[in-house]
Amino acid sequence: MTLHNRILKAHPATLVLASFLLAITFGTVLLMLPIATYNRATSFINALFTATSAVCVTGLIVVDTGSYFTGFGQSVILILIQLGGLGVMTFSVALFRLIGRNISFRQRLAMQDLFSHTPREDIFNLLKSTILFTLSAEIIGALLLSFHWSRELSFSAALYTAVFHSISAFCNAGFSLFSDSMMQYSDDLLLNGTMCALIVVGGIGFPVLYDLQSWLRTRRRQRGRLSVQTKTVLVTTFLLIAGGALMFAFFEYDSMPPAASFSHRVLVSMFQSITSRTAGFNTVDIASLSEAALALIIFLMFFGASPGSCGGGVKTTTLALIAAFTVSRIRRRLRVNMFKKSIPSEAVNRSISLLLVSIGVIGLVLFMLLVGAPSGASKGPSQGGFFLAYLFETVSAFGTVGLSMGVTADLSVWSKSWIILMMIVGRVGVLTFSYIIVGTGVTNGIEYSEESIMIG
Repeated sequence: MTLHNRILKAHPATLVLASFLLAITFGTVLLMLPIATYNRATSFINALFTATSAVCVTGLIVVDTGSYFTGFGQSVILILIQLGGLGVMTFSVALFRLIGRNISFRQRLAMQDLFSHTPREDIFNLLKSTILFTLSAEIIGALLLSFHWSRELSFSAALYTAVFHSISAFCNAGFSLFSDSMMQYSDDLLLNGTMCALIVVGGIGFPVLYDLQSWLRTRRRQRGRLSVQTKTVLVTTFLLIAGGALMFAFFEYDSMPPAASFSHRVLVSMFQSITSRTAGFNTVDIASLSEAALALIIFLMFFGASPGSCGGGVKTTTLALIAAFTVSRIRRRLRVNMFKKSIPSEAVNRSISLLLVSIGVIGLVLFMLLVGAPSGASKGPSQGGFFLAYLFETVSAFGTVGLSMGVTADLSVWSKSWIILMMIVGRVGVLTFSYIIVGTGVTNGIEYSEESIMIG
């Protein structure tokens, strides 16, 4: 069987994973070239870590992006971020369509899994709309950010910096050319507003954006209706942003500078609530936050962005389904209803499975990191010790967030390898990996006579 036939017969989940691994491989090779760094030799593990972090739009770094990599190296990282944000399969299918090549049925299924919750005939229109919207949003974001940086940089430098951070923000990557991320701009309204808008739009999910676009276009001619997924994503995203900002402001009220104005406090709290879900930029020192604030950020990172977006995590819809399932069981109702629609039992079961498996994967990787921790050391770089710092790092990698308490650069090769694996799992998806490992076939298995056991 030829390689072409193997590709055509591969499962969509395998195609998605293979496309990410291929991009990571090419990125690793390019970042190891002498032209990619300033007179320094990049080790294989650091190049692999950086390429994985870029393709998986995570933002965890082992070297400073702005000072370590040259313009060539930064451009490679930026291209990897763009590829990873939209998905490598997206660009390959778009290229095939552009040159007139036919798209295989399995490639079509891969696009279906990436961008839609139900089968649809206009998948290529959705793909076209996704690419056009992405480019438009990134261009607008770059123009707004260039106004900000033109006050302190030359025109070319301001434009380059703006383009880099606009793409990084929309793709929820978290890579920054500044060693302190956005901490020096914590009170700048233009930068905070633009970055937050790009992060939210990039993390809300392309199916939701397409649904909103269709609704706005047709609502004047006929009564349009938003899908349950769109409503769920919008409501859950709003609650997470607003609730996260309020809780962060409460937990960190005393740690804010005494001279900080009310608007400054609002900007910091709102920015950190938004970026903690999947983007990875920060306007505060993460390692200096209280344990309550760190626990809040871990919660936000775990659930992350929405399905079909640039972000990772368990996803907002999973959180909403788990909450609705819990309420329905408390009320002793068998069906889970949302927005006057009944959710299929299969979707509810998948959300529960995803939640449990994700917790198990995080627990496994955290254990492996602790195994590789410096021997005889009970305290890490923060008040919580290695356990809290490594838990934070693991969830950040799983949610493809990129926030860190400062331990990334000091990780051993063993620990970096596990974080690399976690970033790939977080970007591709736990369920996608399960399809590859155990297959997609569903069987009833062996059914015996029932016997109850005590719980609770």
